[in-house]
Amino acid sequence: MEPEDEPGDDSKLVEIEGIPMLRETLENWNLISGFQARPDDLLLCTYPKAGTTWIQEIVDMVQHRGDAQKCARAPIYERSPYIELFPPKPMPSGFELAMAMPSPRTLKSHLPVQLLPTSFWEQNCKIIYVARNAKDCAVSFFYFHRMNKILPDPGKWEDFLENFIAGKVGYGSWFDHVRVWWEAKNHHSILYLFYEDIKENPAQEIQKVAEFLNIELSAPVLDQIVQHTKFESMKENPMANYSNMPSSVLDQTVSPFMRKGTVGDWKEHFTEAQSQQLDEICTQKLGDSGLEFRTEL
Repeated sequence: MEPEDEPGDDSKLVEIEGIPMLRETLENWNLISGFQARPDDLLLCTYPKAGTTWIQEIVDMVQHRGDAQKCARAPIYERSPYIELFPPKPMPSGFELAMAMPSPRTLKSHLPVQLLPTSFWEQNCKIIYVARNAKDCAVSFFYFHRMNKILPDPGKWEDFLENFIAGKVGYGSWFDHVRVWWEAKNHHSILYLFYEDIKENPAQEIQKVAEFLNIELSAPVLDQIVQHTKFESMKENPMANYSNMPSSVLDQTVSPFMRKGTVGDWKEHFTEAQSQQLDEICTQKLGDSGLEFRTEL
């Protein structure tokens, strides 16, 4: 085994206030932490691989009242810039894209509550948070690590899972992330959604998004949005599936960016012991929070 294949080659990850983050994020931390939110910004926030692109597309469709042509105006990462992403040049950073964007902006972040630029709280921006069960999240993150050239090599599945549980992955502990955002919704304008609910009843959850944004949708428009944002539709949509991202960054021959989009794929990867271990840690870390996750539908 070559040394660079060692699992947990974390040279690409460094800590910011105890949270592992990409080195490029740390190098630009002054810019990011000083990010100037505007009062009419909408922030879409998730732990990685929890349905981020999905909620980005849903929100864009809601804002454009189901007009798919308007939502095809640019790739998803330009329509709602990822504010703490500083990719290899010559790609523009999410920060630059956000700065250049006219209001009202829709922005994306994976930051945990404590690292979010304070201007979002000061400006009382609306935030939509999507949470996905830890098991499916871990599997999706593992495959993402394999195809994303910016991230460390995940090594073997069991090693990656251990790191995931310990919070030794980008953006830190899944448990802390979902919990602290859940608690934050009691004090801020946050709509907290669950990936599994959107999968099970997309019309109901998309309606919640519309109401949160004070947008009225007719039944036919709501249905259009449901059809447009189905996994199968998005997988084929070049403006949502990251197919226009260079393979030096995302190598979709290793694993497609839009891989499965299901609930319960974890059963193909977890052993009985791993599943039990994660259940126990979930109970221990989230037991008193009122947060409940479904791992199958």
